[in-house]
Amino acid sequence: MTASYLIGLREGLEITLVVSILIAFLVKSDRKSLLPHVWAGIAVAAALSIGFGALLEYGAANLSYTGQELFEAIASVVAVVFVTWMIFWMRRAARRLGGELRGRLEQAINVGPVAVVAMAFLAVIREGLETAILFFASAQGAGTRAAPLIGLALGVATAIVIGWLLYLSAVRINLSRFFTWTGALLVLVAAGIFKYGIHDFQEAGVLPGGESHAFDLTGAIPPDSWYAELLRGMFNFTPQPSVLELIGWLAYAVPVLFLFLKPAGKPPVATPAPAESSQSVAS
Repeated sequence: MTASYLIGLREGLEITLVVSILIAFLVKSDRKSLLPHVWAGIAVAAALSIGFGALLEYGAANLSYTGQELFEAIASVVAVVFVTWMIFWMRRAARRLGGELRGRLEQAINVGPVAVVAMAFLAVIREGLETAILFFASAQGAGTRAAPLIGLALGVATAIVIGWLLYLSAVRINLSRFFTWTGALLVLVAAGIFKYGIHDFQEAGVLPGGESHAFDLTGAIPPDSWYAELLRGMFNFTPQPSVLELIGWLAYAVPVLFLFLKPAGKPPVATPAPAESSQSVAS
C-alpha cells in the first residue's frame, strides 16, 4: 500500500498540476466556454489509462505460469524505464511546464474545439499510462490487489486535494523539494521493481541463479512480520534475494540515485565581448 500511495501521490499531483494550469489559463483568459472540451480530453485519457491497467491485469492472468512470469518481468523493466525517464524529465522541465502547456493550449484554441480536446488528452494520457504500468509492476509482490489499489486511490485523492488547494492558493508547498524527495523515493521503488523483474526472469528460466542467494536474513527479518511486509511492499525487499537480484538492485539504485540527487550545474556565465576601440578606422 505504501509504494502504491507514493505512486498515486506523485503521479496524481503531476496530473493535477497539468489540469489546474489548463483550467486556470482558460478561466483567467475569459474562455470558460472551452472548459468542457478540456474536461472531455481529461476524461478520455483517464478512461484509457484505467482500461490499459485492466488490460495488463487481464493479460497477465490468462497466461501460463512461465508466460505470466515473463510478462510481469517485461512489464517491470518497462515500468523502471518509464519512472526513470519521468523523474529526470520532471526535474528538468518543471520550471517551464506551465508556459509550455499554456502555449500549446493557445495553439489548440486557434485550431478549434477538437484540437483543445486532443491537447488536454495528450497532456494527461502520458502520466495516466505511466501510472497504470508503474502500479501494475509495483503490485506484483503483493499477495492481493486490494491493498495496492487502496494505496493508489488514497495517493490520487491526496494529490487532488493538494492540487485543488494550490489552485485556490489556500496552501503553498515547495514543489521543487516535493518532487525531489518523492523522486528519490521512487528511485528506490523502481530499484525494487527492477529486482522483482530479475526474479521473474529467473522464475521464467530466462536468467540463471535463482537458487544462489546473496544472503539470508529470514532469522532477523521474519518474512511474515509487519516490517518485512512494509519493506516488501515499499521496496520489494526480500530477506533472501538471489545474487543477481542484489546486483541488479545495486546497479540501478546507486548510480540513478546519485545522478538524481546530484546538484544541477549552474548555466555558464556569458563572457562579455571585448570593448571596441572608440577610434574609427580610416578607410
